[in-house]
Amino acid sequence: MEQGVRTVVCIENAKVVLENGILWDGQILVENDRIVAVGKRGDIIVPQNAEKIDAQGDYVGPGFVDIHNHGGNGYRFDTDPACAAQYFLQHGETTVLATLYYDLSKEQILEALQRVKSAMRKPEGANIGGCYMEGPYMNPKFGASPEKNRWKGAINQVDFTQIVNQAADIAKVWAVAPEREGIEAFVSYAKKMNPNATFAVGHSEATPQEIRKLKKYGLKLQTHCMDATGRVSKWKGTRGCGPDEACFLDSDMYAELICDSMGIHVCSELQQMVLQAKGLDKVILISDSFVSDEESTEDLRNVTDLSFDANGNLSGSRLTLEAACRNIMTHTNCGIAQAFLMAARNPARVIGMDDEIGTIEVGKKANLVFVDDMFRVHRVMLNGIPQQMEERIE
Repeated sequence: MEQGVRTVVCIENAKVVLENGILWDGQILVENDRIVAVGKRGDIIVPQNAEKIDAQGDYVGPGFVDIHNHGGNGYRFDTDPACAAQYFLQHGETTVLATLYYDLSKEQILEALQRVKSAMRKPEGANIGGCYMEGPYMNPKFGASPEKNRWKGAINQVDFTQIVNQAADIAKVWAVAPEREGIEAFVSYAKKMNPNATFAVGHSEATPQEIRKLKKYGLKLQTHCMDATGRVSKWKGTRGCGPDEACFLDSDMYAELICDSMGIHVCSELQQMVLQAKGLDKVILISDSFVSDEESTEDLRNVTDLSFDANGNLSGSRLTLEAACRNIMTHTNCGIAQAFLMAARNPARVIGMDDEIGTIEVGKKANLVFVDDMFRVHRVMLNGIPQQMEERIE
């Protein structure tokens, strides 16, 4: 697209997925990188010079926003962010947060942040919206590959100052364990350097009281609800109240959900419970996709969308959000419109990008995904530009 040239595209014959429902036989008018009109066929004026895109009856919804993603298809965001971003763009993820894990040393984190920043400046990384920092200061008792956790020791201000300074302008989310001694000093400094950052409870057994102490800094998210969490009971035979329960009790908190095909991370009944407790407005679908060549345990050899560590334990997934949307429709009573809320609007809200992305509205970026009723992605539009789609074998 030449600079200064006005490009108008009309998407027609579409089932347009809006925030409050589905617009049958809809049209979307896009000018350059923005949505300028949405309506039923015949309700909007289409310029004669507009390029026409026939959606062929597909559902056209907001591009997926994957806030928790380590990489996929062999590409890790810490080492090859542009290639990882392109892979997920093919699956409708028009915004993705490059997620860095606690298995990285300080030097590796700093180098990875530089790579992500560089990728974000390139066309190939245009869908990278920033970073999700899954660590470094979480509870070492929880999570995949605990033997690789380099951050089990005391929280050191010199270390976190360097990391926060490097990450400040792109870190959208910091996941922390509120029970870690000295964690408030870290959270306070990260908030000072980026007042818009969101904080999440991750890999934790914190009590509701410990979590509430950090809410003033912008803690409003739970990292993969029902996974890598614990609870401390005061008396034998009783159940303590941990991060999952704290999230359910707090109406301000969002819950991330890994929704794999077999319900291994979170079983169907617990997915239904999370939705009932939090409501559609506070649940966020994530891929938590991770690159690993380690083998699964024998009983899970037939499952293709999971990732494992060297101990045979879960290490994220091999999901994309199109698959996660399909899976949550399988495990719960959600429909297509509800899945889009959890895969686009809600994640955009929690990271403060919902003024630009997450829903189809006039003035927002033309980040769009075309899917059928099985949530298979057929077309993707990023910043108003239709993307070249690779041939896919389902």
